[in-house]
Order: sequence, then structure tokens, then C-alpha cells
Amino acid sequence: MDRRKLSLGLTAAVLLVGTALAGCSGGNGGAATPSDAAESGKGAAASGQTPADAGDASSGKTIKLEIIEGGNNLPSPDQDIIKQELDKALNLDLNLTVYASGDDYKNQLNVRMASGNFPDLFSVDRQQLIEFSKQGLLLDLTPYMDKLQQVETFIGEDSLKKGMVDGKVYAISKSPQIPYNTYFIRKDWLDKLQLQVPTTIEELKAVSVAFANNDPDGNGKKDTFGLTGGKLGGAFAPVFGAHGVANPGQFYVKDGKVVNSLYDPAMKDALAFIKSMIDTGSVDPELLANTALQHQEKAIKGQAGIIYIDWPNLTKEQFVEQIATVNPDAEWIQIVAPAGPGGQYDGAWDIGATPGRYAIPKALEKDPVKLQRVFDLLNYISDPEGGSMLVQFGVEGTHYTLDGGKVVMTDKAGDVGYSWLYQFTGRPEMEYLQAKFAKQAAFIEFANDQPRIQALNGFIDLPEGFVAADADRYIEEELAKFAYGKRDLAEYDDFLKTLETTMNYKALVDAAVQQLNALGYGN
Repeated sequence: MDRRKLSLGLTAAVLLVGTALAGCSGGNGGAATPSDAAESGKGAAASGQTPADAGDASSGKTIKLEIIEGGNNLPSPDQDIIKQELDKALNLDLNLTVYASGDDYKNQLNVRMASGNFPDLFSVDRQQLIEFSKQGLLLDLTPYMDKLQQVETFIGEDSLKKGMVDGKVYAISKSPQIPYNTYFIRKDWLDKLQLQVPTTIEELKAVSVAFANNDPDGNGKKDTFGLTGGKLGGAFAPVFGAHGVANPGQFYVKDGKVVNSLYDPAMKDALAFIKSMIDTGSVDPELLANTALQHQEKAIKGQAGIIYIDWPNLTKEQFVEQIATVNPDAEWIQIVAPAGPGGQYDGAWDIGATPGRYAIPKALEKDPVKLQRVFDLLNYISDPEGGSMLVQFGVEGTHYTLDGGKVVMTDKAGDVGYSWLYQFTGRPEMEYLQAKFAKQAAFIEFANDQPRIQALNGFIDLPEGFVAADADRYIEEELAKFAYGKRDLAEYDDFLKTLETTMNYKALVDAAVQQLNALGYGN
């Protein structure tokens, strides 16, 4: 199925169901159906009324909905302003339960699904989505998409694909996030050494060498290095991008075909360049050992002058204060992705990834009134004129105000800091972040504007018999050997052969190409 076919298929389903509903509407004696109520709710929202104000939500009957997901910091119901506002707007009694531990949530969900004690809405990962749908436990939402039009508009067609199994929609995936990472560089060190901001990977290497050898902090000691980051992929993503290749193991479309980066001839060139940088001695010698935020700590302490990192971990207030305390003269700036022989990409961005998926149990189709109320909730929080602003920012006039259409958070915004728990369909990421992090708005926009290779891994289901953890470990170990000169790049083809035969990687590649082709990516 290509992308156009997918769209046409969904549209056809919408039209068929819509026609059927229209044909039935004259035979109900004028009684309001749940679908009528939803339509009434849309009109009410557009006019500034809540659905409850308009007499919507099934003739005043309060419906209890139970939702479970992973999360934390949810207040008690009497302190939960978002719940109270949603209850009031949609005539609900929401019972949201969150589990701080991912394992705990997974166990709880598995037990409930196995026992038939289904929540009305619940988050699932991709593997759970596949397993539960094949067991017949999830509601196929494809025939109901006419009742979820606001959701579909809000999350977009690509997000809809992320909730599909065998061409059917079994979960609503959240709207996409945006990339955060870029290279940051010490401008004060550049100025001290009379260097320019690097614009190519060769210039990046030259600056890294200068930072390691020319005493940029002026303390008379050779105690600095150039580049730091987390692992090879974390430190050199823009270098891979400059060669036109995504990080190791990522799939993308190149010259009209789906390729895996390990099989892209440019991968060997990228590894050769990375080796040349490491050979200069200017790269953090603990690069491969860095975990969590150890590379950030080194940057803040003034041990490194270039770092590939997300904007929050260097520009949020607490880190700005730390930097000012340790190195008052430090000035970190973002730089555009350095150019190379394969272009200028700030690494890759997986457009198949999603921040979350929510499914509805098949059993709920036996209770159409409650099912419609779940649809009403999902549509309402996806509606910019309805509850989308509520679950993003809280109550207007209390937690935020509008200044010429721009959201301005108030000093009470922290009271609803947990509102993300109710963002079951996601949020408009750029607008949301720029409102929540107004002081970091320029950094957010800069990171988002960098060109990226569009990776597709999030769309891929792993074939049976392929153990991703084993393959990933082998890939990381062997590529580190190539980058650090422990294994000659002339043996790269032998590395691929072992990967295919011992790690069953060929099965993954074949399955990925087939699945991505079916979604319309590549030939």
C-alpha cells in the first residue's frame, strides 16, 4: 500500500461509514445519538461553549472512564484541575491512574488484559500493540475514523500509520515531537584562539585539535579536549550526516530506495573520518564510556569545547547557573550542521518514532455510549478550540494568558505541570515548547530548523528470530574498533557478513525494506 493508497483507503472508510450514519439518522425518532452529541460538542467549542454547556455528552448522563498509563506526579482527584475541567466539559468522571515504573505498568496492563478487566483507554508500546491486536483484544479503529476526524487532523497521517497493524488502525499515536540536538561550541574559546565557527567537518576537526592543544581556557595546562558526547552516534551524528549517512543501524530512503546505513558505502567514509579525528587526540578519551549526562558535566566543568547535546541540558536555567558559577566567561552557542562530502545534515531524525500510543479495548464496542465518550475525549483534547489548550497549559486566565495569540505562562503554571499526562494525542510541539520554555525559544527553533536525514526505524516491526539487543551490541563494539583503529576498515565487509549470518541481520533488513515499501517509502 503506498501512501496515497493509505489515504484513499481511510477516506473511503470514512465516507462509507459517514454515509451509513447519514442514512440512519432519520430513523431514530429525533433522539440524539452519541455521534450527534459529538457534532454538537464541536459547534459548542467553536462558539466558546463547553459541550456540557450545550447540553451535550449524552443528555447529562455522567460517564465514568478509566484510563491507565505510565507517568508520575499526578495529584489526587480533588487537586487535579485538568481532570475537573475535562469532567465538567465532557460530563465525565475520569479516573486516570499512572505508574511511575514502566515495568510495573507493563505488568499491570498484561494482567488486566489477560483477565478481561479492561481499562477504557490505555497506553501501549509497539510490541504490546501487535500482541494485543493479534489476540483480538483491541478495537479496530479503522471503521470509526469518521468519529475521530479531529484526532486525525491533529496528529497527521504519518502518526496514524504508527498505530497500524496489518493495515488497520488499532491505536492513536501522539503527534510527533521535534529534534532537540545540535553541536554546541564554546564561542569564548574560539575568540581567545582567534578561530571562526566551523562550517565544515574539516574545520570542526581543526577547531577540536586547537581546543585540545592551544590552552583555550588560559590556565597554562593541557587539560582540555575538543569534542565530547555520548558514544559514537551521540558525538558524531552530524559527521555521519555530513557524509549523507544516518547513524549506525538506521533505515532511510536514498536514491529512491530504502537503505540501512551500515550498507551505505558512505558509512565507511564516515568511520574513516571519525577515526582521523580520534587519532588527533582531541576527542574525549572517555567518549565510549560516557553514560547519562557525563558528557554534559564535562562541558559545564570546562573540560570540553564542543558537545553534541539537546538544548534543555545546556540552556535551561539551572544549567546556565551552573555554567556561570564554574566558568563565568563560558559562552556556549549552537552551530549549524557542518558540511561534508555527502551534504549537511544534523544527524538523522526518526519520523517513525512516536512519544506514545493509546488503544481502546475491543470489548468497549458493546457499550457504544461509553465508546463515543472516549472518542469525545480524544477529539476534545485534540481541538485547538476545545481542550487542547487545557491539557497543554491549564486554565486560561489562571495558568496562562494570551497576548496577541501568543501563550504567556503565569506564575501559577507550575500547578498544572502534570498536564502532559492528559495529552493522549500529543501537542503542537514547537508552540508548546516555546510557550513553556520562553527563555529557550531561540535554541528550540534553531535545533528544529537544522536539516536531518529522515530515519524510518519507528515504522519497522522486528521479524521473528531477530534479537535486536545482540545485534546492537555487536554493531557498537565493532564500529568502535573501526573508529579507534582496533580493526582495519578493510575488514568492514567481513563485519557485515558476520552480522548477517550470526546476528540474523539480513532478516531484519529484508523485513524492514518490505514493510517500508508497503508504507510507500522507497521502491
